[in-house]
Amino acid sequence: MPTFSAPDGTLLAYHVSGSGAPLICLPGGPLQDSVYLGELGGLGAHRTLIRLDLRGTGASEVPEDPDSYRCDRLVEDVEALRAHLGLDAVDLLGHSAGANLAALYTARHPERVARLVLLTPGTAAVGLETSGEERLAAARLRTGEPWFAEAYVALEDLTEGRGTPETFKAVAPFFHGTWDEAAREREAATERQRNAEGAAVYASEGAFEPEATRAVFAEFGRPVLVVAGEGDVNTPVPTATAYAALFPKAGCAVLAGAGHFPWHDDPAWVVSRVGSFLNG
Repeated sequence: MPTFSAPDGTLLAYHVSGSGAPLICLPGGPLQDSVYLGELGGLGAHRTLIRLDLRGTGASEVPEDPDSYRCDRLVEDVEALRAHLGLDAVDLLGHSAGANLAALYTARHPERVARLVLLTPGTAAVGLETSGEERLAAARLRTGEPWFAEAYVALEDLTEGRGTPETFKAVAPFFHGTWDEAAREREAATERQRNAEGAAVYASEGAFEPEATRAVFAEFGRPVLVVAGEGDVNTPVPTATAYAALFPKAGCAVLAGAGHFPWHDDPAWVVSRVGSFLNG
């Protein structure tokens, strides 16, 4: 497994699979082992996927300074990977919270990003807020599911600020297009794969400067694709659409019936839509 050194000397690992031009993939969680991204539904058939294990996750070292888990400080880890790979510019994909890191990297090094994919993105980096009603509207698309009633009550509690650890667990079905055994296993693996200490620091005070990031995006003239799941309560379609509108050359692709992990819901669609975008 290949490794490289971050600017502070932390040894970071990455995983290479597939074939074609490279695509750097940044995982969410935040601070979740990149293994959960897998082959992104088969995207490796079109691109060489380079999955970065962020510091303190997967096969990467735990840093000496826990404050270095903050999202803005991870930007130079991504830049070190680009330099290590010898690439002048990169195609970059960020999923969920990893999209915040992709956004900060793009804002700091816009000349280094050729194409940007924001896959069901977190939006803290650009200061977009999602209303409780938008989340509930996305959830109501699942009214026919046997688990819906209990999960919907829990989501109402969350949108009104009454969340507990149990509440968060109860809304898990809304993040998956199909709440089957495979989805349950993936959900259960999440906590095992996640660096809780790092996750607590990732979005801490000072990590984001939304106005500055949005100003760079308004001038970013390279292609951007925002991918949304129709039923994703984390990044509902109106939020994803608003995110795409921050760029001069961005589109928003919506997968019907999908949740927060669309490559599991319809891998062929994700491969076709994202692959076509990356290949111009």
